[in-house]
Amino acid sequence: MEILKNVILALHILGVAALLGGVLMQSRSKSGPLAPAILHGATTMLVTGIALVGLQYPLGYEVNNAKITVKLLVLLAILTIALLNRKKETIAGWVLPALGGLTVLNVLLATIWKNYA
Repeated sequence: MEILKNVILALHILGVAALLGGVLMQSRSKSGPLAPAILHGATTMLVTGIALVGLQYPLGYEVNNAKITVKLLVLLAILTIALLNRKKETIAGWVLPALGGLTVLNVLLATIWKNYA
């Protein structure tokens, strides 16, 4: 079960990399529709994140529900922005910085917010 958790965690990290890599790649071109990697990375993060939380209970770990809720809300904001802009020929100037900033915020929440209970 622990191996499965680690595999899903690796996929989760790859989702973050795809999302952030898509934002960085798109920011270089500054034109055209939203890169598919952005939406695929965010969706991967959502699915694997839910799986990771679900695996914590059978493995006997406590879940910090406040942290997971905040991270989920940030990810839902990322997904909403990506979905609303995915078919536009040109995207607004605020979209890529918002997606990049929210992604970095989610990484910081994952690494800095510790369970001090």
